[in-house]
Amino acid sequence: MNSSTSLRIVHCFRAPVGGIFRHVRDLIDAQVKAGHKVGIVCDASTGGEFEEALLAAMRNKLELGLQRIAMQRQIGPGDAVAAARTYKIIKTMRPDVLHGHGAKGGTYARLFGTALRLSGSRVARFYSPHGGSLHFDPATTQGRIIFRVERFLERMTDRIIFVSGFEQGVYTRKVGEPRCGYSLIYNGLTDAEFEPIVPNADAADFLFIGEMRALKGPDIFIGALAEASMARGHALTAVIVGDGTDRAALIEQARIAGITASIRFLMPMKARDAFRLTKVVVIPSRAEALPYIVLEALAAGKPVIATRVGGIPEILGDNSPALVQPDISDLAARMVSVIDDVGVFRRSLPDLQSLRAKFSVANMAGQLEAAYLAALGRN
Repeated sequence: MNSSTSLRIVHCFRAPVGGIFRHVRDLIDAQVKAGHKVGIVCDASTGGEFEEALLAAMRNKLELGLQRIAMQRQIGPGDAVAAARTYKIIKTMRPDVLHGHGAKGGTYARLFGTALRLSGSRVARFYSPHGGSLHFDPATTQGRIIFRVERFLERMTDRIIFVSGFEQGVYTRKVGEPRCGYSLIYNGLTDAEFEPIVPNADAADFLFIGEMRALKGPDIFIGALAEASMARGHALTAVIVGDGTDRAALIEQARIAGITASIRFLMPMKARDAFRLTKVVVIPSRAEALPYIVLEALAAGKPVIATRVGGIPEILGDNSPALVQPDISDLAARMVSVIDDVGVFRRSLPDLQSLRAKFSVANMAGQLEAAYLAALGRN
């Protein structure tokens, strides 16, 4: 790649966990392979041993460096200090593209990218919401303020990247039709992730994998497991993989429901390792943009039950029998019917060929690179 198309790209986001972190890691692998120089700025206080190992494995790829500072989830007194430090760090990285992910990363990227422009640098300012601020209710005071800020920041945005048609629609309803450039670019998987995974001989019936917080619905999963076990007349088994602020409360919920012996709580691990532990993957989220875990499970040949939220129907199909409401009873009923004949249920899910055509890392990274170059006038 010649110097006119090789870019200095900095990804800015808050928490190195979950789908955003997975998305950024995939982009970085593709961007480094394409000859770009890449760096990361993210929170220093989020993530455990699993995430630290992933970050450590990335360091040698990051020619512009890996910089971590304390970033609060909510706006607070520490934001001014964190923002000033973040700006200084990004300035030393001399990015051509500053790509913010999530609400906090998107705010920093656009504000600091604009500041760099005012100081004479030519920086393309990109923003991927990944749900983020779009989860707020526009009927509340907090929601109205947040969406006004989003509208204001469009003036400092070269392009918004939506990961699902649902996310784009929510933005339009809550913020308005974007007054800057925007694109829909689906998340993608690597070729290796389309290799099927066979469950272990002692695999549990169901798996939840993700952050242990209300938005992801682990409490719905536990409640549904208890109800489904009661309906079947014997204990169904489950594995819960993840960590988060609600972990202790979820363990207590399982104890009160009398199903502690049926659930194993494990710390974060790679999704494909977790898939070996189960027959069926359950995604009980209350809200999503376009979750990687649904794509990963389907690509690995795992049957999936998921809530009808966000961009999930764009993956499974709007009329898929895999879709349920984020409700304990609805999920429990589907879990009972699926576990009775997993093979038949699997055949109702999208085939690997159609998934690969629509959701590949190569497509995702290629479309984004074209958008970067266009914003910089290099296409």
